[in-house]
Amino acid sequence: MISKNMIDEINAKVNEIFHNSPVKDIEKNVKVLLSGAFTRLDLVTRDEFEIQQEVLQRTREKLMILEAKVAELEARSQSAAIRAVDNVTELHPH
Repeated sequence: MISKNMIDEINAKVNEIFHNSPVKDIEKNVKVLLSGAFTRLDLVTRDEFEIQQEVLQRTREKLMILEAKVAELEARSQSAAIRAVDNVTELHPH
């Protein structure tokens, strides 16, 4: 059976080989290459997207409140106009 020390030694050797191999350099170069490509595509970051999503949600909520207020004012205005017409009709029947 393999001892814990032997597993640790194998793990250490694999990590050493990995760190000394060109894989790290390749990974770093690919990240730089992709980062440059994404920058040229004019993409937004996740943080920027989430911030704009929150702003849009607050704007929608404010819009709903304003729409409700406008509807209420329109209803009041219509009601006042109807009352005014009724008052005129009562004072000056045809």
